[in-house]
Amino acid sequence: MTNDPRDELVTHIGPMRAFAISLTRNASLADDMVQDALVKAWSNIDSFQAGTNMRAWLFTILRNTYYSHHRKRRREVEDVEGALSEKLAQKPDHDGRLQMRDFAAAFEELPEDQREALVLVGAGGFSYEEAAQTCGVAVGTIKSRVNRGRAKLVELMGVSDDEPMEVTAAVTQGIVAMNQSIA
Repeated sequence: MTNDPRDELVTHIGPMRAFAISLTRNASLADDMVQDALVKAWSNIDSFQAGTNMRAWLFTILRNTYYSHHRKRRREVEDVEGALSEKLAQKPDHDGRLQMRDFAAAFEELPEDQREALVLVGAGGFSYEEAAQTCGVAVGTIKSRVNRGRAKLVELMGVSDDEPMEVTAAVTQGIVAMNQSIA
């Protein structure tokens, strides 16, 4: 009856841990490395050649695990306090849908001429002159409709001047943008 090489793995855990601590200088990381090396050894046990040095084989796997981890860490950015990851956070999609629903409801309350002017100038990207020509009205009339429509949207949606308006699409942003000049 042949001995299963898996039975010998346990006898090398102590020396592997000591070696890992000498490499990492961190007991917790060393334990993780030993565990990773043992998992690799266990799953690749059929590549171990019976009669060879199990300890050397395990230490080679551990050393390679350490170097792989070390290379990976050099490419990573340390973010202990979480300051960088906070900037990468993304708001849930449902917030955008809710805001879009609120915008659509407020937009429907506008008079038709204001909606038309906002769609042409804000969403369609038309100049005031092009929008006026399309609607068959004076340029000043279009400017007035756009201005009144934007002001009414801000009022209906309860947006204050000091809070940024979060919108879900460039089209919506174009329609409600308050900083577009009315010149």
